[in-house]
Amino acid sequence: MTGLAPQADTSRATPLLSRHLALGARMIDFGGWRMPLSYASIREEHRAVRERAGMFDMSNTGELFVEGADAGEALAAALASDPQGLAIGRAHDSILCAVDGGVIDDPAVYRLAEDRFLVVASAVNAGVVSDALAERLDGSRSILDDRSLATALVAVQGPASARILGALADADLASLPWNGIAEGAVAGIPALVARTGRTGEDGFEVFVESSAAPELWDILTAAGAPAGLLPVGLGARDTLRLEAGVPLTGSELDRSTTPFEAGLGGAVALARAGDFVGREALVRAAASGPRRVLVGLVVRGRGIARHGYPLWAGERRTGAVTSGTLSPTLGVPIAMAYVTPGDAAPGTMLEVEIRSMRVAAEVVPLPFYSRAR
Repeated sequence: MTGLAPQADTSRATPLLSRHLALGARMIDFGGWRMPLSYASIREEHRAVRERAGMFDMSNTGELFVEGADAGEALAAALASDPQGLAIGRAHDSILCAVDGGVIDDPAVYRLAEDRFLVVASAVNAGVVSDALAERLDGSRSILDDRSLATALVAVQGPASARILGALADADLASLPWNGIAEGAVAGIPALVARTGRTGEDGFEVFVESSAAPELWDILTAAGAPAGLLPVGLGARDTLRLEAGVPLTGSELDRSTTPFEAGLGGAVALARAGDFVGREALVRAAASGPRRVLVGLVVRGRGIARHGYPLWAGERRTGAVTSGTLSPTLGVPIAMAYVTPGDAAPGTMLEVEIRSMRVAAEVVPLPFYSRAR
C-alpha cells in the first residue's frame, strides 16, 4: 500500500461483502467500511489491470444526485469546476473547496440530463461532501438526493474492459467517449455505465442499485474469466492510482492544500462567470503562485519512499513524500511528494530520508504511467 489510511469504524459493509469473504480476501477497515485489501497478491492484481482487466468494489463511494431547475447553477456555485458547461452524458473531475481555497474533496461530476447531475465523492469524504452540498444548495431550486447507501459501484478497468462489458451492456460502449456516461442495462440489470477511472487504463464504472450488486459481480466474474479478469482490492487500487499520478484525499489532498499545488488547477474554472465557494481565495492563490508543488519522484538508490519521509535539497529541507511504492509496472521505487517550487523541475536531484539514510531521488513528470486511449 502507499497512501491508504485505514480507520477503526467497522460499522458498514458493502453489498459485496459475502463475495469478498468467499474469495478469501484480506479485509481491512477503511473510512468506516469493511473493504478487501487484496485477494491473493497485490502485484498480481495490479498486473491484471495493466495487462488484462481487474474488477473493483467501489460501493463505499458517495453517490449524490442533484436535480431541479437550478441544478447546474447551484452546483456551479458549490464547486470550483463548471458543471453547467458539461454536455449531457459527459463528466469531469471537480474540486469541492473550503472558503479558504483548501481542498475538501475531488469528486467526479456527471451530467445525466439538462437538470440532473451525479456527484461521486471519495469514500472517506462522502458524508462531508453530502453535508457541504446540502448546505450550499439550500435556497436553490434543486434537490440533493443522497443515494450513497442505495447505490453500488463496480468498476472494470484494463485493456480488456471494453470487450468484457461490451458483450453485456445494451449501450454501445465502444463508441462511449472517455468521461462519457450512458444509462441502460448490463446483463439486464438497470445501470449507469461511465467510461471513467483513475488507474491510468481504459475502463468503466457501473452504478446499480445495491440489491443488484451481487448478481452483477457474479455475471462480470463469469464473463471476464476467459479474458483473465481478477478481483482487485485496495492495495492494487492504490499502486495503480499512484502510477497514474492521481492525488489521493488524505495523502496528497487535504484542507491545507490548494488545487494549484496539487496539479489540479485545470479543474478550477476561475474564468467563468459567477461566484463559487473558495473563489476569492483561489484567485489570490493563482496570482501569488503555489507555496509548494506536487511532483513525481523516482528513487535512484536503495529503499522505498513512504508517506511523510523528508526530502532534502542539499542541507535544505524542501518537502515530504505523500505516497510511495515499488512500482509493479516500472520495477523502480516511485513516489509523489510536495516540494518547494524551485525544486520541482523534472531532472532535479533531491534526497529522500529513508530510515535516517539519505537516498538519491530524481524529480520526474507525472503521471508515471498512462495508456493511450
